[in-house]
Amino acid sequence: MLDWTQLVKLTVTLVAIVDPIAALPVFLSATGGLSRAARNRVAVTVTLTVFGVLTASALFGKEVLALFGISLPSFQIGGGILFLLLAVSMLQAKESWIRQTPAEAEEAIERAGLAIVPLAIPLLAGPGAITTMIIAAHESPSALSRLGLLLPAALIAAVVWLTLISANRISERLGQTGINIITRVMGLIIAAIAIEFIYKGLVELFPKLR
Repeated sequence: MLDWTQLVKLTVTLVAIVDPIAALPVFLSATGGLSRAARNRVAVTVTLTVFGVLTASALFGKEVLALFGISLPSFQIGGGILFLLLAVSMLQAKESWIRQTPAEAEEAIERAGLAIVPLAIPLLAGPGAITTMIIAAHESPSALSRLGLLLPAALIAAVVWLTLISANRISERLGQTGINIITRVMGLIIAAIAIEFIYKGLVELFPKLR
């Protein structure tokens, strides 16, 4: 079983990567014409989808890597580069194309089924979150320890739900400046995580770097 330190670290990492605060402007724009009840239903669907994606990544991520013959060090380096690109965009308070392209943002406003795509995937449960769960799953030695990964997934889902149902109040309190500040802080955290992932992968591939 993963120890509590690892679970807390994974949860913090996911909070920074999923970053529901940064997704509020898109969520509010996409659900602008809906009633409060309808918007809450969209929030529930988004939350369940995020939890489902993170859970699937945790339970089956290891098998996906094995299926494609990808080693963990290679995946860590690739994931680290992905995180670094995401962090650069967040430090500039920009929406990264890694999370959501402009076309997907436009589609969110026009589509009826916007809760799953693109709000949940890839805006929240995007490549970064999926990569994080797959790496955590690969580092988990047993099926029981992988089940432990569902706790951070559930906590992140709860944070997403609370954030989305309070979207109006949070947006009014923080304003665009407040949202940008939080996004930049999360970007800094992700940048540090990216360097750690890249370093761990390089050390495994080239032991002399230790």
